[in-house]
Amino acid sequence: MKISNLFKAAAILALGLNLHAKTIKEGVLTVATEGTYAPFSFYDEKGELTGYDVDVARAVAKKLNLKIEFLTAPWDAMLAAFDAGKADAVFNQVSITEERKKKYELSEPYTVTYGAIIVRKDNDSIKSFADLNGKKNADSATSNWAKVAASYGAQNVTVDSFAKSMELLIAGRVDSVLRDNIVFLDFTKNQPAAPVKIAAVGNEKDYIGVAVQKGNAELTEQINKALAELKAEGKLKEISQKYFGKDVSE
Repeated sequence: MKISNLFKAAAILALGLNLHAKTIKEGVLTVATEGTYAPFSFYDEKGELTGYDVDVARAVAKKLNLKIEFLTAPWDAMLAAFDAGKADAVFNQVSITEERKKKYELSEPYTVTYGAIIVRKDNDSIKSFADLNGKKNADSATSNWAKVAASYGAQNVTVDSFAKSMELLIAGRVDSVLRDNIVFLDFTKNQPAAPVKIAAVGNEKDYIGVAVQKGNAELTEQINKALAELKAEGKLKEISQKYFGKDVSE
């Protein structure tokens, strides 16, 4: 290698530029996210994309020295676009499951939550997960929470967003919405008068990671490295505190 090339390589490494992350656009991390899932991924009053997952994605892209572009769509359409190769990664509260590991590369977790059954305040018929049997639960078709509800015998009423799920619940058209605890806390923070409550919580933790195209181990490794650095620096905790008032990253 020529001396000039050696200096060039050293300069690149000194700047922390990522030489190993395979992306569909050179120098760009294309991220799929819903944009309708507050507080994780949503458009604010100014029309700007924001949220916990969005901030984490931007912090990761910055660590990788990549520009970031977002592809937003409701959950099912978003995953379809990702499966079609239109994005490098999904930052959208993707639960790490054995089934998803077969289809995607999954990063180390950056969020840890537990499940909660949300019902109307006047509903006393659901007090445990077993009580979901025969009830109507609103969720998107491929949501992990929909599968959990179905495992207890609930019938899924398909919607395209959490907001739609809550609309149906408040209107009394479904019996429950199964989601993680921090989504409920954010919802009631923004809509304190909403007639809803948590009827039961699960004991098992749900670990959330970044989904990457299957076979792209290089990008997955780089994202894991970035997340580890962000955690060590306290950045993930800072982002958590911004949206939830507590650290949900571990």
